This record gives sequence, structure tokens and C-alpha cells, in this order.
Amino acid sequence: MAAMNRLFRSPSSSLSLARRCLSTAAASETAKSQPYIHTPLVTGQDPKAKSVQWVFLGCPGVGKGTYASRLSTLLGVPHIATGDLVREELNSSGSLSKQLAEIVNQGKLVSDEIILSLLSKRLEAGEARGESGFILDGFPRTVRQAEILDEVTDIELVVNLKLPESVLVDKCLGRRICSECGKNFNVASINLKGENGSPGMSMAPLLPPPQCVSKLISRADDTEAVVMERLRVYHDKSQPVENFYRSQGKLLEFDLPGGIPESWPKLLEVLNLDEHEDKLSAAA
Repeated sequence: MAAMNRLFRSPSSSLSLARRCLSTAAASETAKSQPYIHTPLVTGQDPKAKSVQWVFLGCPGVGKGTYASRLSTLLGVPHIATGDLVREELNSSGSLSKQLAEIVNQGKLVSDEIILSLLSKRLEAGEARGESGFILDGFPRTVRQAEILDEVTDIELVVNLKLPESVLVDKCLGRRICSECGKNFNVASINLKGENGSPGMSMAPLLPPPQCVSKLISRADDTEAVVMERLRVYHDKSQPVENFYRSQGKLLEFDLPGGIPESWPKLLEVLNLDEHEDKLSAAA
């Protein structure tokens, strides 16, 4: 916890460290009060020439990791998922692993102190590798975390992914991981009928190759009770973060129209990245 203790107890030195890890830019209060306008890439410009500082928000199971990872590949910036950082710590023999296991298996939010400690360690490692820019996934999850992040960097855009709650539950319950190769799959087949003028939605399952079928496992926290608790906690504790960034004019609301084939092109379009879709599709 030494890095985060410095963050809370020694503001000048810790904020300097975090600025080096995250960004050298600082947002002025005037800039924060203006509506966010996304600057498109110049036609023909390599998307990896643009370093971004973005955040992805959304309920558990909405697909933040999927879309953030694809954009990370396109833009050449690191995708930093706090959920992955927590799982890495859970699988380690570190002092936090037992404490984290109890929190995660009950569907509760991991404390600010723990998340900030894990994130600080990841950012310091990235700084040593010469990383520039980032896409944060799963952070910030509370207004306090958002305020701390605002003190050390200028977040340019916050993408809020949205899906109906019934779809989120089905997606979470359908998640599977190959115990051998570590890849993620989803066995849920979503067919939501349209009601009251709203369109229906279909999502095909993301099935594993034959060699992974017998090795599929579920996450310990992907039970219906835990999923419902995670959604409740999200709405109670994390949703105010949306209002925090909405007030700064940085929030982009994006209702996913379906699975990846339907949603990915539309997301690139609203981000002004659609001219690079073919390049990423070939690499995906």
C-alpha cells in the first residue's frame, strides 16, 4: 500500500508521481466547464499516432473490456482494466488475495484504497515501459475515485456503455473461461423482444473452439445472486460517476444495439474512428 499511502498522505510528491504515470497535461477549470468535443483523426492519419486518455463506464457484464480492448489495439494505447488487476492479485500469493476473495465473492465493491494501490502499481510499471496514454476500464467506480483521478490527469472522454438489465444478467451468467488457454467465451444466446416502441435485441453466443469445450469454467462470482448484487451496488455507488462526468461535458452515452457485429461499427462511428474499421477488423 506504500504507493497509495503516498497519494493520500503526501499530496505534492504523490501527485507528481501520478502525473508522470498518467499524463503531463492538466485540465483547467474553464476547460472542464466546456462541453466535450471529440477531435477526429485527420484523414489518412495512423490512429496509433493519437494518444488518448479515455475511461469506459458501464454495469458489470456490459462489455467494457471487449470494446476497450479493441480500441486499445486500434489506438496503440494500454487497456488497463481494474477487474483484471484484481483477478491477478487474487491469483497471486500476495497479502491482499484472501481479503479480495471475500469481497469479490460477495459481489461488493473493492475499496478505493485497494483499487488505487493496484492501479498505481500498474501505472508505475507502464511508465517504466514507456507507455503513453491509456483506456481505463472499471475505474473510477466512485465519485471519490473520479475526483482523485481529476487531480492527476485530464480525462478527455468517458464512454458509458448501456444494456437492459435482463441482458446484463444473462450475459454475466453465460460467461465462461478456458482453464487452459485463459480465453473468455459466452454461452448465452440473447433474444430480447422489442416493447413499447423500443427495438428488440439479439446477441449470438461467443462459443469456444472444440479444444476448449471440455475445459470451460465459470467465475466464482458469476451466480445470479451475486450478479444481481453487483448491479444493485453499481447503481447505488457507481452511477453517480456518470453525473460527475456529465457535468463536465465529457460523458458519451452509448446504447449497445446488439452484439459485437452490430455495436462495434456504430461505436467507431460515434468516436470518429470508422474510417479505420477495416484495418482493425482484419487484426481482430
